[in-house]
Amino acid sequence: MWLSGSQLGVSGPAAGLAVIVLTAINELGAFDIFLLAVVLGGVFQLLLGFARAGIIGYYFPSSVIKGMLSGIGIIIFIKQIPHALGYAKGSLGVAAADGQSAFSQFSNIFEVISPGAVIITTLSLAVLILWERPFMKKIKLFQIVQGPLIVVGMGIILNLIFQSIPELALRANQVVAIPVPESIGGFFDQFVFPDFSHIGNASVWITGLTLAVVASLETLLCLEATDKLDPFKRVTPANQELKAQGIGNIVSGLIGGLPITQVIVRSSTNIQSGGRTKMAAILHGFVLLGCAMAIPMILNLIPLASLAAILFLVGYKLAKPALFKQMYKLGQRHFVPFIVTILGIVFTDLLMGIGIGLVVAIFYVLYNNYKKPFLFESDKHIKDGTICLELAEDVTFINKASIQRTLSQIPDGAKVIIDASKSINIDQDVVEIIEEFKTNAQYRDIELELIEFESVDIKNQVKEIEHALANNLISRNGKVKEVVQN
Repeated sequence: MWLSGSQLGVSGPAAGLAVIVLTAINELGAFDIFLLAVVLGGVFQLLLGFARAGIIGYYFPSSVIKGMLSGIGIIIFIKQIPHALGYAKGSLGVAAADGQSAFSQFSNIFEVISPGAVIITTLSLAVLILWERPFMKKIKLFQIVQGPLIVVGMGIILNLIFQSIPELALRANQVVAIPVPESIGGFFDQFVFPDFSHIGNASVWITGLTLAVVASLETLLCLEATDKLDPFKRVTPANQELKAQGIGNIVSGLIGGLPITQVIVRSSTNIQSGGRTKMAAILHGFVLLGCAMAIPMILNLIPLASLAAILFLVGYKLAKPALFKQMYKLGQRHFVPFIVTILGIVFTDLLMGIGIGLVVAIFYVLYNNYKKPFLFESDKHIKDGTICLELAEDVTFINKASIQRTLSQIPDGAKVIIDASKSINIDQDVVEIIEEFKTNAQYRDIELELIEFESVDIKNQVKEIEHALANNLISRNGKVKEVVQN
């Protein structure tokens, strides 16, 4: 966490790696051999960071990133329904380890419903919704004490009460279950170390490389999504994050841990709970370690229904109906990749859904480039201490990386002009980057002036009319006999 440049990102085992991990352990034959692959994967990630491979994340359009967030939100919601009803065969992850879709658990969901779990879920949701009300947020005590903490405490108390009521008592598979060591020494005895004698095994190296590629891609996507959720619109250095994740995986493999990535569920929960700096994530890690060492018996009293209620709210915030309306208003080329990404994630898995959404988004870019020529030139002029950026006629999400890099290099206290007078079309992804820079500029004492951004849509409409009229004249006369002017 200290090495990461992300202020709000939280890392941990990722569901997108679950199938890879399960397959790799079976193929390699032993968990300690798999840990060696995790260490090598961390080394590969570290090399990717030094090779500046983090720029890959900027080539994913915002429609796909927002689709990823909404898809994960929907899956979080769906996956918690079994726990909320007391049917404890569900999974807390985004995708089941056996590769099944999010809907695969619903065939028998209503066979076993626990009244106690339903009561805990209902009361927990009531507390969480109450905590979100504006009048509650004005009370200083409730700003310090977060709703999820109250929900977990209430769940433990209700669980203890229900133990004396047979009809409401929770079963063992309806509460948290972590190992309970007899002593501190017993806790550290659970650590497993990698078997370095298999360093010459080609399968170990292939597994390590696979883990590095998939974990890096998932980290970069979650990094982009977390930056979009950041209320201060800070930009995380992607290459530094890859290096940090690489070191994290090396350490995780050395002490018997699973491969980790930055995880959007934990990161969004951190943001929604009021986290503003990386210290929140660091303390999160120390608190988890301390609780697992000192109070595992208390943790094992937490009902899964309480956690389900908390994740219901997290899922809803990631997939709000307002976001669907916003994407629909942006037009077909943003809305279709957004929906396709969601459907792909829900019915397949995270990486497959993102890949399908990206293919659809690229199709729309190629289609637009087929209709009109593409050119992007960002000329940086310095005159009287003012930095002037002139945007080209057509700016798409492909230009995100260069624009993001240019804006991030502008020094604090500068005066900046972004000129869109020559632009006919500016992609929503670029508009969002500029809007985020506008917000961030307030905290960096940067004086920003935007020229003719409001007129871009009007110019785009005029250009389309000109294009249609010109095509009509060509089809009727074989050549253009008139010049269409503004």
